[in-house]
Amino acid sequence: MYILGMETSCDETSVAVVCAEGESLQIQANIVASQIETHRLYGGVVPEIASRAHIEAITNITAEALSAAGISPKDIGAVAVTAFPGLIGALLVGVNFAKSFAYANNLPLVAVNHIKAHVAASYLGETPPRPPFLALVVSGGHTSLFDVTDYTDFREIGATRDDAAGEAFDKI
Repeated sequence: MYILGMETSCDETSVAVVCAEGESLQIQANIVASQIETHRLYGGVVPEIASRAHIEAITNITAEALSAAGISPKDIGAVAVTAFPGLIGALLVGVNFAKSFAYANNLPLVAVNHIKAHVAASYLGETPPRPPFLALVVSGGHTSLFDVTDYTDFREIGATRDDAAGEAFDKI
């Protein structure tokens, strides 16, 4: 089954196509529209500008991802989208586009937790980890340590009170 994934939680618009067969997950396409140069002018992410940039990018990069994967919307089995946490305006762009795409193509829609998705992304590697394991998420406003007991069962066991580590890593 092909899954169309969309991510618009902050300052990048990303659309990917993943082929899921049994326990095998293969990335067929991953298109990213970065906003780094735009936000650099302001010394940080401006939420309203980020939201508008997502609106401008999402249709084209969705088409580009489908084309790069060599499939059409009729080949998709489900749509996944980052639903929380993140910049509310940016999330609304992705969620509403994903809802519309799913509805128009009679597909199930899966809401994705942005932080847990950082851990789950490791399942897409060549040698994915097998639970149980500890996972460190250092990205943007999130620096957390998770006890991963099963593929979808995570428990946060620690986190920073500020976002300095995640923001520093995010800007590297």
